[in-house]
Amino acid sequence: MALPDIWDVLVVGGGPAGLSAALMLGRCCRSVLVCDAGPKRNEASRSLHAFLTRDGTPPAELLEIARAQLRRYRTVRLLRARVGTVKRRARVFEATLTRGRRVRARRVLLATGVVDELPRWPGLRRFYGRSVFHCPYCDGWEFRDRRLAAWGPTSATAGLALKLTSWSPRVTLLTGGRYRLASRMRARLAANGVAVRDEPVVRLAGDATALERVVVAGGEPVACDALFLSVPCRQSCGLSLELGCRLAKGGTVIADRRSRTHGDGVFAAGDASIDSQLVVVAASEGARAAIAIHEELLEEDLAGDSVHSP
Repeated sequence: MALPDIWDVLVVGGGPAGLSAALMLGRCCRSVLVCDAGPKRNEASRSLHAFLTRDGTPPAELLEIARAQLRRYRTVRLLRARVGTVKRRARVFEATLTRGRRVRARRVLLATGVVDELPRWPGLRRFYGRSVFHCPYCDGWEFRDRRLAAWGPTSATAGLALKLTSWSPRVTLLTGGRYRLASRMRARLAANGVAVRDEPVVRLAGDATALERVVVAGGEPVACDALFLSVPCRQSCGLSLELGCRLAKGGTVIADRRSRTHGDGVFAAGDASIDSQLVVVAASEGARAAIAIHEELLEEDLAGDSVHSP
């Protein structure tokens, strides 16, 4: 396929959301350039879950399957490149890629994902993705009826601890001394069998692959088979703000039901825009955004009001 002077859509990010959007747009005969430079948020995970027909699939394998399926669509191009800047120039976007390459597109879809602000405990990286997780909907079932713990820098983590009781009656909330629980919340935690430990976390310990205990300052270690974190996240790049998007309190891009952001011609999908950060949800968001983009472009074309018109 000869490369177009102006792509219909520039997709920034080649994870489940971006690739799903590219698939749908390719099926709409749209020219799509997907730029991805990695890394992926879930690359430490051994498998993804709650995705019909793909439950238990390694994340990297899912992406390989998706890329292979996209090769049949001649209007879709995958490019290993980082998008440095994107500027709106009249009715098109101009993007600068790795090594100064420039491309133009009619619409931009941000599927850039987010980066978790992880605590800097010794041992965390060893267990991250194996015994330390974020989402109980993704990883709670594998540790059902075992010793679970929840940690986060704010009192909202108490909600995560209560949620974990769906998977196990043995749950501990680790406040780390970072916040003070209201007496009413302490009573609710106790009524639901959730223990509370307020000592600061020092490190994580266990064997080569499995977490066994959380070592705390000045107290007995907390026996733990899986630790779930409730931590803030940030955008993986600054493009969203550069393009006029607005961010929610949790760091995600605000988008409407059709995935449109506050930036004119800019859409968002996946972890970059939604707080239900499951792979299956990201893929669904990508498809939904693609349909909205295609219909918006179609309206321009049918009205004879396209950037491709003389």
